[in-house]
Amino acid sequence: MKLCIIFPPLPFGWTPVAPPSLEYLAALTRRADPDIEIELISASADPEAIDRLECDLAAISILTPTAVPGYRIAEKLRTRGIKVVFGNMHASAMPEEAKTYGDAVVIGEAESVWPQVLRDFRSGALKPYYYGEQIPLDDLPTPLYGMLKGGRKHQFRIVNTSRGCPYNCTFCSVKPFYGPKIRFRPIDHVVRDVAAVPGKMYINGDENIWWTGKVQRAIDLFSALRGSGKRWMGFGSLRPVLEPEGLRMLKAARECGLLSLWVGWESISDEGLREFSASGKIGVDRERAVKTLRDNGIDVSLFYMLGSRHDSIDDFRRSIDVADRLRVSMHPSLVVPYPGTKLREQYEPYIYKELGWEYYTGAYALFEHPDPAMTPEIREEKFYESSLELLSLSRVLRHMVNVPMAGFPHAHILSLMSQIPVRSGMKIAFEKWKAEKKSVNEKRFIK
Repeated sequence: MKLCIIFPPLPFGWTPVAPPSLEYLAALTRRADPDIEIELISASADPEAIDRLECDLAAISILTPTAVPGYRIAEKLRTRGIKVVFGNMHASAMPEEAKTYGDAVVIGEAESVWPQVLRDFRSGALKPYYYGEQIPLDDLPTPLYGMLKGGRKHQFRIVNTSRGCPYNCTFCSVKPFYGPKIRFRPIDHVVRDVAAVPGKMYINGDENIWWTGKVQRAIDLFSALRGSGKRWMGFGSLRPVLEPEGLRMLKAARECGLLSLWVGWESISDEGLREFSASGKIGVDRERAVKTLRDNGIDVSLFYMLGSRHDSIDDFRRSIDVADRLRVSMHPSLVVPYPGTKLREQYEPYIYKELGWEYYTGAYALFEHPDPAMTPEIREEKFYESSLELLSLSRVLRHMVNVPMAGFPHAHILSLMSQIPVRSGMKIAFEKWKAEKKSVNEKRFIK
């Protein structure tokens, strides 16, 4: 038996980060049945791979922006007699939809059900749906790093140390998928996985590398990783930075190789934070938290959303002012009401129903706005105007100069390596938008 594990192409091209579901699901498969032959395909890195693959079963991991290309891949494979099973966040939020394109759907986390999926396939009794449980994370295998081959090389691998999120941000798919309880992996297992990562740099792929009220756990993890000899970047919230033990936590993070933190700024305005129920995650003084991170030698990139039903045109320009004031890189997206989220429920009456999942990339206006001046086209124009300015070559180079010297030269190189692909992807998105905007506007107003 041969299994092919596939991550569909991303909307705007290749990135240097390997899709983590590929090598991790390969490890789950190897543990469940060592006799299964496995092939991994990252379609952004190797677009022609789908046409030449041969297998008995294909596992396709889909997020909302990759759902449509994932479905197209499935249709192509099924015409060749290959069975298809879908998984990941979009399949879990829309299982009936996914089932119409495949033979089975894994809903939720895979660990508790993946061995059964493989046994059922072997016996010819594949079920339509498998319901994964949120189990303890004390026995996860190390991903089969290095197994992903072919096409452009991914330079970065992702290591996860926890799952779950206690915050109530309305836009986020993490809590619906992983649950409200934070489940931590044993620290020695994380150290083992970091040691297995090829190269000298990795990404902590957790929703949050440190949690409010759990600062000591973060310190313990960072202390255990101090001897890894590897540098890393991760995603973190701002509130724990200003807790009493925050400075000790930042020191431990730097000593174990943290170079850059990607932070959810979420909204430019405080009103937007309240609308998204994100204030608890952000804390009371987010600008001071960012300055504290930089003062402790950690580079910061802020991710935020524009064009919500409470945002104004002025917010697009204000985001550039924030980047200049805080000396950070800023990466905007337009608001996306993902399926399965509270925001989707709130925005349901206003969503343009004719826009399919292929438009859920953060580059399209997906819903009506109460301000007549905030038309869909104006929101998109302002998004690209601000995004392309923030990602101009002069700003990318200026930010590299502003990266804290404590991380020199690795953090400075990393700044370029992370921003240049984003800049390239944004330019691709802009050209695509210009070519499609007339037809997209027509779809919005179909009754």
